[in-house]
Amino acid sequence: MAFPRRLLIEGEELVLDLRPHWIALVAPISVTVLVVVGWILALIYAPDDGSARTAVLWIALAAGVLILLWYPVRAFVAWVTSTFAVTSDRVIHREGFIAKRTMEIPLEAINDVRFQQSVFERMVGAGDLVIQSASEFGRNVFANIRHPESVQRTIYEQGERNKERMYQSNASRPSPAAPSVTTELERLAGLRDRGVLTEAEFQNQKKKILGD
Repeated sequence: MAFPRRLLIEGEELVLDLRPHWIALVAPISVTVLVVVGWILALIYAPDDGSARTAVLWIALAAGVLILLWYPVRAFVAWVTSTFAVTSDRVIHREGFIAKRTMEIPLEAINDVRFQQSVFERMVGAGDLVIQSASEFGRNVFANIRHPESVQRTIYEQGERNKERMYQSNASRPSPAAPSVTTELERLAGLRDRGVLTEAEFQNQKKKILGD
């Protein structure tokens, strides 16, 4: 399921949009094959007696359906509906078909990005991405990421670009204007009139402002 671009904020760009690696389906497919093999064995070795055979077959069918619903179907739905996205501002993970779960980590909050790969995962181009951030989520492990080393590099690159944009935005922002001489004298006069400053203190501050 592709990341919905309507969720991007103004000026934000989608850099990566990844579905989990197909390796995530290996275990569910293996369980499905075992269930089918179990059904075949039940058909072959079920008792010849009519009622007993029917009972065994119904038990095998019900057990197989429960197993499929409990793991392979859930895993496939999670794989289909899961997306890992990197934008110019955030790292976003979404999962779920009816009940959706979303996690967003601002790039400026990310402290460290690492990846973990087994030998087999390295061969097929999959792995786990570990993101340590200063956000409320802390340390997060995202499993079955496609080409995690490349994703790690992309996150670092976008993080640096995000910092540069924030720095340029702050640098271009005009600094507050210094108060004019008249405004400052009026402020001091007001303090004198309220008794905060004495006449001597007022005259002394006035000389400093006027450069006397």
